[in-house]
Amino acid sequence: MSGGSIPRLVIAAPSSGAGKTTVATGLMAAFAEAGLVVSPHKVGPDYIDPGYHSLATGRPGRNLDAYLCGPDRIAPLFLHGAAGADLALVEGVMGLFDGASGMGELSSTAQVAKLLRAPVVLVVDASSQSRSVAALVHGFASWDPEVRLAGVILNKVGSDRHEELLREAMDSSGVPVLGALRRDGRAGTPSRHLGLVPVAERRAEAVESVGELAARVRAGCDLQALLALAHTVPELPDAPWDPAAEVAPAGGAASPEKPLIAVAGGAAFTFSYAEHAELLAAAGAEVAPFDPLRDEQLPPGTQGLVIGGGFPEMYAPDLSANAPLRAEVAALAASGAPVSAECAGLLYLSRSLDGKPMCGVLPAESRMTERLTLGYREAVALRDNPLAAAGTRVRGHEFHRTVLEPGAGADPAWGLTHPERRLEGFVSGGVHASYLHVHWAAEPSLAGRLVASAAQAAPAGSAVR
Repeated sequence: MSGGSIPRLVIAAPSSGAGKTTVATGLMAAFAEAGLVVSPHKVGPDYIDPGYHSLATGRPGRNLDAYLCGPDRIAPLFLHGAAGADLALVEGVMGLFDGASGMGELSSTAQVAKLLRAPVVLVVDASSQSRSVAALVHGFASWDPEVRLAGVILNKVGSDRHEELLREAMDSSGVPVLGALRRDGRAGTPSRHLGLVPVAERRAEAVESVGELAARVRAGCDLQALLALAHTVPELPDAPWDPAAEVAPAGGAASPEKPLIAVAGGAAFTFSYAEHAELLAAAGAEVAPFDPLRDEQLPPGTQGLVIGGGFPEMYAPDLSANAPLRAEVAALAASGAPVSAECAGLLYLSRSLDGKPMCGVLPAESRMTERLTLGYREAVALRDNPLAAAGTRVRGHEFHRTVLEPGAGADPAWGLTHPERRLEGFVSGGVHASYLHVHWAAEPSLAGRLVASAAQAAPAGSAVR
């Protein structure tokens, strides 16, 4: 089979809370347990669901966000991520037709399904309806003729009689029922202030939960019919996204330097797009993961540092207690080596988080709040820095319940231009720190610039200690 004809399904829902993640993760695990190589994908910017997808399939969970990366990159990124797979499953976001606020279908599950030419399976919360389910499905099936709504999975079914009524109603809808799952809280995944608890924080329990989801899906869904549906897709004409081509130097010759860039991970820093490490490696870096909760030193020879998003607020005492690593991070930043920090990384570089000392790289204090900051943003780099050249325009998103005071330094990381205008984050020496999450596949120059800057920096072993 060619890369463009990878069998694929989009798992969508009429609204959030219907059970998309439950069904999508269960399907991924069930098909993987049956011996298929399953490629997992998630519509939108969310970092947490892909962790469960990865656990279910053994492959990186990848995001498909048409706002962050542009519609033209969706199919290439999909083909890159799904290379070598027998089946690709794409979990949607929010309701099927919900996209970026005020921008029509942009970044919606429906748009991604059309870009991938993939059939949609609608997960319907049937807990408070019977015959009305057919009207609901009819409305979703007829709303956009370009979206192929090819099947329904009934979720939260109360009893055999309830399922019988639902199936009778659906018989006249023209959309086949491909599964029915009973109400069952045993395989649930716990949530908190930003959604599901990440896999890295509850791995043993998460493995058990994913196994239970797979068992439920096997018992309640017609896997053969779903797989047959996935094989009805046409060829995609696009070429797979290639990180090496994206960061190829203008002169055609790569730098002989291979700088080591440390990337924060572990339970406190779980938010990262898989393409970021691939771009860093393609640009010539050696990528070395480390865990700020456990490791007291940066990887030997570190010349650059990437600290992505996550939940440092849940681990502030432990992060603070690791004073040796905090000192190393501060010294690396003081040396002028490039440091890219997003959201959780921004908090880690501040003076304190909820009163607990952090790295002290930035002249700011951070704390938890009750207010959720969430949404897409457009921004521009106001001056040259180790991550972005002046004038570089990006799209990103914010997702946090913390506040930083002040919110921007004398040299801000970004000037936000939409939906509001304000200054955001800090640039100081080699440090670029901001709340804004950016998908580097949309602007690969960020990775290339960071690696080039790291190649000029002294290794941590010689400059920091």
